[in-house]
Amino acid sequence: MIKSVGVSLSSNGRVYQFDPNHLELKKGDFVVVETARGIQFGTIVGNIKQTEEKNVVLPLKKILRYAMKEDIQQHEKNVKEEKKALQDAKRISAALNLPMHFIDASFTLDRTQLLLNYVAEERIDFRELAKKLAQIYRTRIELHQIGVRDKAKLVGGLGPCGRFLCCNSFLTNFDSVSINMAKNQYLSLNPTKINGVCGRLLCCLNYEDDVYRELRKGMPDLGSMMPTEEGLGKVVSVDLFHRTYQVELKNKTILEVKVDS
Repeated sequence: MIKSVGVSLSSNGRVYQFDPNHLELKKGDFVVVETARGIQFGTIVGNIKQTEEKNVVLPLKKILRYAMKEDIQQHEKNVKEEKKALQDAKRISAALNLPMHFIDASFTLDRTQLLLNYVAEERIDFRELAKKLAQIYRTRIELHQIGVRDKAKLVGGLGPCGRFLCCNSFLTNFDSVSINMAKNQYLSLNPTKINGVCGRLLCCLNYEDDVYRELRKGMPDLGSMMPTEEGLGKVVSVDLFHRTYQVELKNKTILEVKVDS
């Protein structure tokens, strides 16, 4: 077991685990951390906890220090200039006829790097764009092509349930979601019903999959042929919670069958 603490490096970004470095940290504290990108400003999102080594990527990077007044002021300045950098990237890419849709921009705290995330249908030769941005901001430019799920997480929106997107509000990582999860819940496989606003399978299909897989034990598949007291019938509906299913006989009669628990 090792000590770790969650840190968010942006307002709606994923949470990374850091070594608290003997600091007495609590949720909401501003800190300065060192990442693969460089020195960054972060916010503590939870209390220090004991974590199994297998659940984190070792070695954990250490939190450098509490954010000082100067760090907070620099971060606020960076946030303002990030908006300008985003507009500059859109303007220059349009002038260069580059089919890129920019999502966000972010400076490292020490301004040694400017990262811009974008979505594109294909690979883009952005060398001229990076050169022009470097001339404006006098720092190293990194452009990162992201997927549609990452875009949804950054941009946000409302899901088909009417609530804010899970990925944008509380999910910190994308878990694998498969079509079998929809089948386990006997959902219609119509993409408009089981896909999220990002066009990928709904993340929430994963939430109760363990329960549905347990409930499905001993239950037939939709469309399968099952024997009954009145002959062979086709399964037309399944009720996992009541442990029943309905079959349609050759004479079009619907018969309900109870499955022993």
